[in-house]
Amino acid sequence: MTSSAATKLKKPGREFNPNTFLATIGEGRKNLRVGKKQAIFAQGDEADAVFYIQSGKVKLTVVSKTGREATIGMLGEGNFFGEGSLAGQALRMGSAAAMTDCELMRVDKKAMKQALHREHAFSDLFVAYLLARNIRYEEDLVDQLFNSSEKRLARVLLLLAHFGKDGVPEAVLPKISQETLAEMVGTTRSRVSFFMNRFRKLGFIHYAGGLEGGLQVHSSLLNIVLHD
Repeated sequence: MTSSAATKLKKPGREFNPNTFLATIGEGRKNLRVGKKQAIFAQGDEADAVFYIQSGKVKLTVVSKTGREATIGMLGEGNFFGEGSLAGQALRMGSAAAMTDCELMRVDKKAMKQALHREHAFSDLFVAYLLARNIRYEEDLVDQLFNSSEKRLARVLLLLAHFGKDGVPEAVLPKISQETLAEMVGTTRSRVSFFMNRFRKLGFIHYAGGLEGGLQVHSSLLNIVLHD
């Protein structure tokens, strides 16, 4: 789902900023502005680059052979995606689209590999990011196997709001459809609607600007996740 791995790594006397470093690599990089809901790449496209999110939010999805779509991640500023291209992935296994207006840096596969070899701090940060993503995928699998849909929804909302990441929650999440939440949780839209109404009545969440506005998630939602 969402990933918020650290984007700065300490070096002696200073902080390493991947955005600043990537801006210096010369050929093979390109800054992109992608409008809300626009596609970044599609499932089956050539996997020839890695992307770094400078601002905005990106949704990753995959479609099965039978046409069923699932949301597998929502990423924000400081996150990478498309890294499968570095591991021999010839074609994109899923699609990426902008949830909000985004500023991205597209780095060609060759240039990215050279950058990883050139700067150890960047390589360390990138490996730490990939390990954090892998841990999240394992946690998601355990969540799907052992937790109820209500707990899974609560966990997804807390992760989207970045609870537990430096103790700073995101004030208001961009509007996310119940269909998207159902895809992420692995349940039906009607079940998501039922639980969202319950969470709202209990004061765990509220909609900024009404039901059509952004979503604010409160730490009290942890009660659902922790309750046996």
